[in-house]
Amino acid sequence: MEDERIVMLYWERDENAIRETEMKYGKYCHTVAYNILHSREDADECVNDTWNSAWNTIPPQKPSKLQCFLARITRNIAIDRYRHENAQKRSAERESVMEEYWECVPSEDYSIEDELSLKQALNGFLASLDARTRVIFMRRYWYAMSVKDIASGMRLSESYVSVILHRTRSKFRDYLTKEGVFI
Repeated sequence: MEDERIVMLYWERDENAIRETEMKYGKYCHTVAYNILHSREDADECVNDTWNSAWNTIPPQKPSKLQCFLARITRNIAIDRYRHENAQKRSAERESVMEEYWECVPSEDYSIEDELSLKQALNGFLASLDARTRVIFMRRYWYAMSVKDIASGMRLSESYVSVILHRTRSKFRDYLTKEGVFI
């Protein structure tokens, strides 16, 4: 089913919207959550929470790109769950991704205007990257994939991916500074 039709089902408050969403994007959203949480059960719960959140936010929102909309909801739910469940215990790989991520973005006490500026700056920064670097950056910081999985999937060495990530984070911080986005 087309995304526009699925969104219309939400607007019509038709419960088939959830079934259609799950059929089309269930595996994708599960992968997003699993890459952050590394637990199938927790990922399943996040995906269920995603469907609930989508039901509660459509309407009034009318996403033009349903896949991105659902991925963002899933990712935010998974990150919140990760923070809550790992407040005391830390996994080295997941902690590394989260620490790298928070190095690149402003502190939590920023305003909506700052968030909009960050979003615009991030889009501009991503557009300035070559395709390979952009894919590596997004797989690491959006999908929370391990360096090993990124390297394997792209047929690169882990050290190459690590160096690209380090350099790209540095370029991103410089870009944010140049754009006047506080970090």
